[in-house]
Amino acid sequence: MKYLLLIYEDEKARARYTDSERQKISGEYLRLTEEMKQSGKYQGGNPLQPTSTATTVRVSGDKPLVIDGPFAETKEQLGGYYLIDATDIDDAIKIAAKIPAARTGSVEVRPIMEM
Repeated sequence: MKYLLLIYEDEKARARYTDSERQKISGEYLRLTEEMKQSGKYQGGNPLQPTSTATTVRVSGDKPLVIDGPFAETKEQLGGYYLIDATDIDDAIKIAAKIPAARTGSVEVRPIMEM
């Protein structure tokens, strides 16, 4: 079954990381991604640009309303995602727990609705 692992972290806290902390965490992400590729569970994934680069679109009637930034102010922001093919929810949770941001933020595990 496919799952989306949505990675949330405080952007302001992440911006305060030292270069060595950033390198260490990047290495952890690279190793985890390689591990998932080797096991056949990796389906895709990307880090996201900061929320300051986001645009939110709403439609009222037939008119689009375009707003700079994220939809809501939150403590943690969506920073990236992995799309995985896991055996079951327990397997997906096990993988989510290996994501470095799970230590400082949170990882939402969401099943993909097959169409």
